[in-house]
Amino acid sequence: MKSGERPKLGRGLRQETRRFRLLVIVVGFFLVSLTFALVSRPDAILFNMNGKLPVDQAPTSILIKQKVNSRPATSQKTSTDPLSGDPRVVDDDDVKPKGTKGEEEESRVLSEPDPTSGMTELTKDGSKSEGEEATAGSGGDGERKGTAKEHADKEPQQHKVTLPTVSNYKIHDADDTETATKQDDATSVQQGSKPLCDFSNFRANVCDMRGNVIVHPKATSILYTEPAGSQRDELWKIKPYPRKGDEFCLSHITELTVKSSKVAPECTKYHDVPAVIFSLTGYTGNLFHDFTDVMVPLFTTASEFNGEVQFLITDMALWWTIKYHTVLQKLSNYPVIDFSKDDQVHCFKRVIVGLHAYMEFTIDSSKAPQHLSMVDFNRFMRGAYSLGKDTVTALGEPRLLIIKRHRTRMFLNLDEIIAMAEELGFEVVIDEANVSSDISRFARVVNSVDVMMGVHGAGLTNCVFLPENATLIQIVPWGGLEWVSRTDFGNPSELMGLRYKQYSISIDESSLTDQYPRDHEIFKNPISFHKRGFDFIRQTFMDKQNVKLDCKRFRPILLEALNNLNP
Repeated sequence: MKSGERPKLGRGLRQETRRFRLLVIVVGFFLVSLTFALVSRPDAILFNMNGKLPVDQAPTSILIKQKVNSRPATSQKTSTDPLSGDPRVVDDDDVKPKGTKGEEEESRVLSEPDPTSGMTELTKDGSKSEGEEATAGSGGDGERKGTAKEHADKEPQQHKVTLPTVSNYKIHDADDTETATKQDDATSVQQGSKPLCDFSNFRANVCDMRGNVIVHPKATSILYTEPAGSQRDELWKIKPYPRKGDEFCLSHITELTVKSSKVAPECTKYHDVPAVIFSLTGYTGNLFHDFTDVMVPLFTTASEFNGEVQFLITDMALWWTIKYHTVLQKLSNYPVIDFSKDDQVHCFKRVIVGLHAYMEFTIDSSKAPQHLSMVDFNRFMRGAYSLGKDTVTALGEPRLLIIKRHRTRMFLNLDEIIAMAEELGFEVVIDEANVSSDISRFARVVNSVDVMMGVHGAGLTNCVFLPENATLIQIVPWGGLEWVSRTDFGNPSELMGLRYKQYSISIDESSLTDQYPRDHEIFKNPISFHKRGFDFIRQTFMDKQNVKLDCKRFRPILLEALNNLNP
């Protein structure tokens, strides 16, 4: 080799070495960057670099950890014994409008708590009576499939399938990432370690989520999106209607899935207000159940938002929303959303699924949000319908409203009752209340009187419009129905700040004497017939019984109500 070629070869080798080193550095940097991206932000690679699934591609069920072959919790069943079950207000005059459930559902309209189940009476202040123990529900209208750490620990390891964790991140600049981390931390503090749902109430299951919550009606699911690093793993099934344990009723209610997740469908609509999700199917259409199953629980749940709340209704009953639009507009400033027909994916910062409910037609102020009471509900109803009479006064002629009934539990001597009341000094008003009544008109009639009386039935629910310190008189038909009558209307009316009188008719005041001999067991021991079941109780003591009031015997009750107006 010539002496001049050696320096050229040396320079060429050094240049190639530098190129090779540069190539190694570039390749190494690329591999390190790729490894970092895969480890820290896998969703940026998997999901089009935006961290969320498009709506049309989102699976209906996404879980970070999913348990399989797990044994579902057993649902509580309601006893068929009418004394240990749910005695309900019966009113066959209340017929559902067209488009509601069939006759079988219409016949199931009497509900009352079981005295042995822990559902004891409330005291005047709304708290439970001494010695009561709350009954925890493990099933009812839904069951918890997975979450609590103790349950997870008990599951055999081979029954657990762990899916890849995909963080619900977007790619941000450094400042954006820091802000997002702070928001995630704030969300975590909001919900904390509190479970998404509470199934301990004997009557209603409720889920309350604070943070990033996605409502996906088409998938009948509500997703609580988790911040990075969260270990929460929850999945619940809930039917948002407060008749827990009533399998017949809940069989008509849409079941929703509530779960925690780190990946979710992309939102198509964002809301600045909380959401409350509930159902309108069930026993609605009977005036009593309109209030005890929906109106009172909805007031209890939504009042804290002062109208700034969005209602989403599953199992929509349009006629019901039209009938009670005045109340719905007072509780929410926004049009209701028909959950079953909605095709959006909604984003909220807080979502409540189900309604807070306690005893029949009452509010347990010791547990209710903001410690609301039935006095608050009575005041709210008067305000919603712009009723002018807040309390009874001794001025003017006292007014008595007699609730008139047709077909069942009728007053057979109504004219005689009117004459006696007028003799005592009452101005008597006769009116009838049923499911087709104009609520606004009837509310004004009720609010204008000082005393309201009627035979046990859904029409007495209108006591919610009475002014404070007014008197409600309930006539109890023959058949051992005193307890159910007091539970359904006596206790609630007293908790509303009303005066309550209960009058049980005697054998001679019952039309059953025209059907059975005086020495029949139905007169000697009517309670013994309760074991024959609800249908017998309804047909015998409700549908086939009318009342001929003994005015001489009943007179002291009206006199006492009159004296209460002039303390």
